[in-house]
Amino acid sequence: MARALRRETDDRLLDRVAGLFARHGYDHTSLQDLADAVGLSKAGLLHHYPSKQALFEAARDVGRTHSRELFEQATQVPAGRARDRRAVELLVDFALDRPGLIALESRAISLLGADDVDGDRLDALSQHVLSVFGVDEGGGDTERLVRVVGMLSALAVLSLAANQAGEKTAWRPHIIATCLDALGHRDPSHPEA
Repeated sequence: MARALRRETDDRLLDRVAGLFARHGYDHTSLQDLADAVGLSKAGLLHHYPSKQALFEAARDVGRTHSRELFEQATQVPAGRARDRRAVELLVDFALDRPGLIALESRAISLLGADDVDGDRLDALSQHVLSVFGVDEGGGDTERLVRVVGMLSALAVLSLAANQAGEKTAWRPHIIATCLDALGHRDPSHPEA
């Protein structure tokens, strides 16, 4: 029980840290900014994480761990429309619950191809994410790649807006429908279909 509580507390702290890195970039986020965001002194924060780089890496690692767990669940469903739906639902729930981590990953999406110092540190479209949605990064299915990147972008923007508006529950089904639409799976049961 104590271990699960510790992980949840660390995850929440790292979500806030990730949000700050996303907003200001690695180089423009100070240790004091990070400490203030999580309600600790700078020394208290450094007691748990020895450097700004360690905090950044821990935030990325927790995001990777959660995404790996989510995608392991999604890959239990055969590839195709049903897997896409399951992966989108899991991603939306995670995005609504962890806006800082999603903001950090969405920053990476917005920097694809840019010469930005954070671009080397961020890898939102890691191979396992693409493979869950049946995309081979080097393959020739440009339409599917564009749809998946579009879906991830929509998911990030909409989940962050839902968090900002305090409307996570109300927005959830609409975000899922929008993401599935981006993947080419129009949901006739959704009110906007």
